[in-house]
Amino acid sequence: MTLDRTRWCELLVGLERVEVLDVVRLLDRLFVTIESTDRLMGCRVCGTRATIKDRDRVELADLPAFGSPVTLVWLKRRWRCGDSDCDAASWTEDRPDIAPARATMTQRAGVWATTQVGRHVHSVAWASQELGVAWHTVMDAVTLWGEALVSDPERVGATASIGVDETSFLAATATEGTRWVSSICDVEGHRVIDLIEGRQAPDLDRWLSDQAEEWKSAVAITVCDLHEPFRAALKAQLPDATAVADPFHVVAVGTRCVDATRRRVQNDTLGHRGRKADPLYRCRKLLAMAEERLDEAAGSKLRGLLAAGDPDGSVGEAWRAN
Repeated sequence: MTLDRTRWCELLVGLERVEVLDVVRLLDRLFVTIESTDRLMGCRVCGTRATIKDRDRVELADLPAFGSPVTLVWLKRRWRCGDSDCDAASWTEDRPDIAPARATMTQRAGVWATTQVGRHVHSVAWASQELGVAWHTVMDAVTLWGEALVSDPERVGATASIGVDETSFLAATATEGTRWVSSICDVEGHRVIDLIEGRQAPDLDRWLSDQAEEWKSAVAITVCDLHEPFRAALKAQLPDATAVADPFHVVAVGTRCVDATRRRVQNDTLGHRGRKADPLYRCRKLLAMAEERLDEAAGSKLRGLLAAGDPDGSVGEAWRAN
């Protein structure tokens, strides 16, 4: 096998149909100058062989190499028709495999940044530091490539069960209320399907309305907390699916009921809120535990405190029911 040493630089750059003209290191950054090897170009109007009018120097952020950020300098050729009677104006070569039109990053650098931020959960700031570009440059790339991935109908795939839950995204300020986002998950696949802004029924209803009927008909189980807007939207859009309440939230509701009963009995028996020495106040943490999780000492302590502070057994009944 004969080695073509003139192709070593092209192999390192890893782009098809280009030749490397220069590689320079300046201020801890590599500048790699390339030019397309395409020599034949037909006029887009009449088909006559075009000639090179000039070359534009286009600088693009590329993948880091050998521990350094890289700038790919593309000598982008401007063509013109060889027929002087043709009405075609000049045009620049189009190589989407190198970079989209008017981009500031190569295609592969944009996809890499999107993968790092989306799949590997790195921050945009981290990706921008690795590429040696500004934060908004990476964010623009993540938006461009990420939106295409999100809108891909094959991204979600069929699932038999979905779960929905809301999260506080931004805390309330003096001028704005709390901002919420809701995550929609594939329960069986243990992955997030999508994020939507808001936590009300119309927000979820809009997302479900955008899904294909075939996809919705495959959903057999819906899981959410006891948030009524979510339950209403799921019931309206997926009427045949079995609704399941998240056990964590069900237990939380029961625990709140036990605590409300404890506070009521506390006021009825002693006429004030719980104080450090009050029996019901002393057992408040034990009441948050299931009976089977109490060891012998904790169970004995709880029974003694309830006997002292719960004369009619209301708190004990609420605890056992929970």
